[in-house]
Amino acid sequence: MTKLIYKYFGLSLADIALSDSGATLKFSLPKDFNDPYELFLTVDFKAEPGALACYQEVIGSLPQLPTTCFSSSPVISPMWAHYGLNVTGFVVEFNEDRLREHFPEAQFGDLTYRDAADDGLTEMLYRVHMIKKPRYTYLLQRGVFHAAYYTKTSTWSYELERRMIVEESDVRASSSLLLLDIPLDCVTAIIAGARTDPALVDALKQRAHNFGCVFYQMNIGTTHVEPLFRGEDRAPHVFNGEAIVPAANSCAKCNEPLESDLERCSWCQITDEHRIEAAAGNPYRMLAGIGKLDDYIKSMDETGDKPRTS
Repeated sequence: MTKLIYKYFGLSLADIALSDSGATLKFSLPKDFNDPYELFLTVDFKAEPGALACYQEVIGSLPQLPTTCFSSSPVISPMWAHYGLNVTGFVVEFNEDRLREHFPEAQFGDLTYRDAADDGLTEMLYRVHMIKKPRYTYLLQRGVFHAAYYTKTSTWSYELERRMIVEESDVRASSSLLLLDIPLDCVTAIIAGARTDPALVDALKQRAHNFGCVFYQMNIGTTHVEPLFRGEDRAPHVFNGEAIVPAANSCAKCNEPLESDLERCSWCQITDEHRIEAAAGNPYRMLAGIGKLDDYIKSMDETGDKPRTS
């Protein structure tokens, strides 16, 4: 199955990230990663001094290879809030298989999330330090490289991050940035945020037409904690863990995806009879009717302000 990966962008990056020829991605070197503790997740830096001196000797400086980050999901609310600037930005879906075709030397991998150094690598360090076999040095170097590039503290686990690592010769420098131009056939969908400015929505939609890819707009539903997506025909779509697909069932009234074979969602099943019954049973309405609502709320506020003894 085709591997799809996602990149979140703020609204100001639309003209930079997408052009007539494809997408442009910013790459960073490990020394500039946004989590300075990533490199603490290789070996235990509280090891004995002799072992750490050995680590410095055989590892030296970590190779600084250009790296960019994707997510395995387009429905991560904190990502839409942070990188998508409170759902005013957009997400670009990439076909990883096509990226591999265009950049055959690139390396891809999912991140592992943990909060302590790798015990296996620390053990390997002591083997290098004490036994000094070349094979152990080779394994330590490979293991440290992988841990440094593909490990992050668990605080970031919500990102479901996947990284792409390329050679320095693959990227171009622009001012202080490292950029990689991605052919348009690697872009398979463009997704506008739920609060994206209408002018930007139109621009992204036009860009999708030019690329020959799918356009969606993310929507905030009324019954699901995850975003849903609507195509240009307004048909509802959901993310199934691997791709954005048409919803198997949707509400006949509001068109929001339904998980069952119901004809309407719970909100759209509300009738005038339900509303009348709810209003008749509302105790605040009863208190307001006899002029006691304000006094009741004041007394409850005062009770709530008192320190509890049990």
